[in-house]
This record gives sequence, structure tokens and C-alpha cells, in this order.
Amino acid sequence: MRSIGLGIVSEQKAQKQISTLRRFLQYLQPFRKEIPVALTLVSIGAATQAVGPFLLGWSIDHVIAKGDLRGLLLLLSLLAIIYLSGIWAIRGQILRVGSIMQRLLAQLRQDIFVKIQSLPLSFFDRSEAGDLMSRLLNDVNTVNQAFGQTVAQMLGNLLSLVGIVIAMLAINLQLGLLSNLVVPLMIFTTGLFSNWARARFRVTRQTIGELSAKLEEDISSVREAQAFNRVQLNIEEFDLLNAANRDANVQAVAITSAFLPSIDFLNTLATAGVLAYGGYLAVTGAATVGVVTSFLLYVQQFFRPIQILSQFYTQAQSAFAGLERIFLLLDEPSELKDATDASEMPPIKGEVLFEVVTFGYTPDQQVLKGVSLAAHPGQMIALVGPTGAGKSTIINLILRFYDVSGGAVKIDGVDVRSVTQASLRRQIGIVLQDNILFSGTVAENIAFGMPKATQAEIEAAAQLANVHEFITSLPQGYATQLGERGAPLSQGQRQLISIARAVLINPRILVLDEATSSIDTRTEALVQTAIARLLKNRTSFVIAHRLSTVTQADQVLVIQQGTIAEQGTHAELIEQGGVYANLYALQMTATNAVPV
Repeated sequence: MRSIGLGIVSEQKAQKQISTLRRFLQYLQPFRKEIPVALTLVSIGAATQAVGPFLLGWSIDHVIAKGDLRGLLLLLSLLAIIYLSGIWAIRGQILRVGSIMQRLLAQLRQDIFVKIQSLPLSFFDRSEAGDLMSRLLNDVNTVNQAFGQTVAQMLGNLLSLVGIVIAMLAINLQLGLLSNLVVPLMIFTTGLFSNWARARFRVTRQTIGELSAKLEEDISSVREAQAFNRVQLNIEEFDLLNAANRDANVQAVAITSAFLPSIDFLNTLATAGVLAYGGYLAVTGAATVGVVTSFLLYVQQFFRPIQILSQFYTQAQSAFAGLERIFLLLDEPSELKDATDASEMPPIKGEVLFEVVTFGYTPDQQVLKGVSLAAHPGQMIALVGPTGAGKSTIINLILRFYDVSGGAVKIDGVDVRSVTQASLRRQIGIVLQDNILFSGTVAENIAFGMPKATQAEIEAAAQLANVHEFITSLPQGYATQLGERGAPLSQGQRQLISIARAVLINPRILVLDEATSSIDTRTEALVQTAIARLLKNRTSFVIAHRLSTVTQADQVLVIQQGTIAEQGTHAELIEQGGVYANLYALQMTATNAVPV
């Protein structure tokens, strides 16, 4: 029973590998017109390798043995032409096949990046950025090492092997059969080692993904690590992952390093057999010296392509492990697809309705429980409440980063699920607490959502956001290059630029998520003025922990445990003396302010 179970598992692995290879070969479709040219060059190169030993053996028996000097010169000239043609063909096949493979791999990287960009936020909730980077860079690079550099050589050697076998059997059937006795042993050895190697290389791809994820996380949080004295602990955790990756690679290398000497032993065994039996045939007159010489040369050539093919096969195990991870990512469902009959969102006026909306990031845990709300055009809606109550979830559903589990979100009476995501988000601006700027110029960051904006439009947005004077004070003004995440700008300066980014797209609905927190008092005044300009005549949803910033809101929604606990204006809620009034009084007391 155990052997049957192992056989089923082995068959499943083989089928999975064949399926992975078949899918990878589909990437060759765009190059189907170039492949015949490459295969022709491969065939020419293989033929020149196979014909050489035959001519050398024939020359010993029919030219050298007879002392035919003129014939020897002609034969040498013929061999020179043949081998020069082979060199030309091999060079051509390497260039042609190499070009095809590099373009194929470039398309594979493009597909991975497009897939990552199109996946819903729910995927990133359960995935690590470092592991995704590892699939795009490390796994594709592994495929490149296995296929991109050696596939042309592998194809040539495969055809050479076929030509050599045919030539050996045609020249002398007995010696040909003797030489091929080790082939079953070689196939068995290759299969045995490849199964071991495939399992080990799969572990190496997994551990390098975990290592990349840890590296990305620790580099991005180095400030926090130093502030909380966690540097040594991070080093120790990285050391454990690094050791796991090292051990997996050492085990994989140990398998491959034992494989090549095994092939060399079989090569030596076959050579000894041909030399012994061929020498016997030559002594007894059953074969000529030229035939035996040809066979010795063929045996050497016979095992060289097998060694290369076997080495390629073991390298391919790592590539297959990488391809499996890549295709798993490419097969990840894009949960938030536009409906087949999705239309463009009409110009938004600004009415937003939640109709008994329920939602959960996981099926077993509801975050919103029957939420209903109505925002009229131009109104400011403040969302307040404890962390985890569902405030950000409401924002995510308006932008359709997720789909509701029940009920509906409608803008101007249109269900957001019935329109294209791009046309919806094009009309909604967002300013977050920790806005991300990107490597590039200040102007490019402002025009992030509107890349074709003119310089005049960019500057007008910056002036409205109270950041124009600061930008013009920079060494290169709007052309100043920013580093990763907007370095070296301060938090407040980054926030002003993010407000300018929102201004530029002229949204009809605006989302502000703690946009004035974590900045100094002077910059906060600039931000507040810019936000006031931005909010004018726009429907806005403002998430706020400091209640003093939302006293002018048209509606204040107190969110608790996924429901709207209280709803009204600031004055109405203060008069009710409920949760909001108590929280507001507590904040005013903490800041030594007088409640209004």
C-alpha cells in the first residue's frame, strides 16, 4: 500500500511538472515564426558534431592506411569546412534562441507585474511584499539561469545525441549496442537525482521568498527597530531564516554535486567497454582500427551531451519550482473584476448612499453590520469612533477596494459594482494620514493621478494646497528629485503635496483619513486652510480622531462595532450627551480646552 501511495504521489508530481512546462511553452507562441530558423541552426550544428568522428575513422582506414597524402589534405579541408559551419550555426542558434528566451522572460515579468497591480487589496492583506518581489525577481532569474542561457546548448546537444546514436548503430551494431547499455542506468540515475533535487529546490524557492519578505520588512522599519531596541532580535530572526535558506541550498548543491560524478563514472565504464570489446574486434579482424577510433570519439561525444542535458535537467528542477510559484500567483483570482456589462461612471454630483451594508474581510467575521447612511452633494461627513470600528472600511467600500457582502453602495443612485473601477476612482480624491510619495520629481508626484497634466495645472494645484512657495524654494523647484517615500521632505510637506495631488484631479467626492495628524502646528494651519479650499462644494468623508477638527461637519457618524451608534451634527450630538459628547469632553479636558 505504501508503494502504491508513493507511486501516486510521484505520478502527481510528474503531471504537475508537465503541466507547468506546457504552460511555460505557451509563452513561445509569439515567436513561432522565429523558432524554425533557430531549429534549423540547431540541426546544422548537431549534424556537424555527428559527422566528424565518422570521417576521422574512415580516413584512418581508407586514407592514412594507404598513405594517400592528397586524400588526407582534401579530408582535412572538408573537416575544416564542416566544423567552421558548425561554429557558425552554433553561434547563430545561441543568439537566436537567447533572444527568444530573453523576450519570453521579459513578458513573464510583465505578466507578473500586471497581475500584482490588478489584484484586489484582500490579496495584499494576506501576502508579503518581499515574497511578491522574490517571485518577480528571484524566481524569474532562476528560470533565466536554467532556460535563458542553456536552452540553445541543450537543444543542440539533444539533436547531437540522436545523430551520434544513429551513426554508432550504423557503423557497427554490436559496438553501438554495447555503448548504449549504460543509457538505462543513466536514465535511472537522472530520475533519482532529479526527484531529490526538485524537492530541495522547491524548499530553496520558498525560503528565499521568506528571506526577501523579512528583508523588505526590516529595511522599511529600521527606524522603529532602532527606537524600540529591537535591532539584535531582528538580526537573530534574520539569521534563522538565512540559515534555513543556506541549509536548503547546501542540500540541493549536495545532490547536484553527487550527480555529475555518477555520470562521469558511467562515461568511464562505457569507454572501457568500447575499448576492450572494440580492441578485441580489431585484433580478430571483425572491425577495423578506424571503426574502433570512431567509436571512442563517439563515446566521448555521446556522454558530453548527456552530461549537459543531465546538468540542465537538475537546474530545471529549481526553475520548475520557481515557475510553480509564479503560476500560482498568476492564477490568483482577481476578485474585483468589472462586470461584463460595466459602464463608465457618469460625472459624479456627490450623493452617496449605503443601503443596509454588511461586509467582512473574512467570511466568519463581519466588520460592518447593516450600515445605512446618506450623504448629499457638498456635505461633509465625519466618521469617528475607536480603532477597528469600521471607519476605514466604509471608505474602502466607497472606492470599491472591496465589494459589499450584503446591501449596496450607491453614488448618485448608481451601484458602484455596475461601473468600471477606473471611471469611479477617477472622480474620487483621497488624502491619507501617511501618504506615500514616490521616487521622482515633485511635479511627477503631484501629477501621480493625472500624468498628462500641464505644468500650469500642477502649479495651480500646488498653490491651492499652500505648497507652491515651499516647492519654488527647493533647489530645482518642481523638478527637484525626491527619494523613496518622498525623502527628505517632512511629514507635513509630504502631506501638502498629497493634497495638491488630490486637488489636481478635481474630485467630486473627497476622502480624508486623519489628514492633519502627525504634523507640526504651523504646517497644520497650512494643511487645514488647503483642506478647507479642497472641501468646498465637494462631498467629503473625513475620518478623525481629534474631534475638534470635525465640529463643522454636516453629519457626524459615531461608528462602534460595525454599526452607526450615533448620528447628527456636532451640536446635536453634544446636546444628546451620549458617546460622542463624552468623548469630546474627554478630549477637551486632555488638551485643557473649553468645550463649545
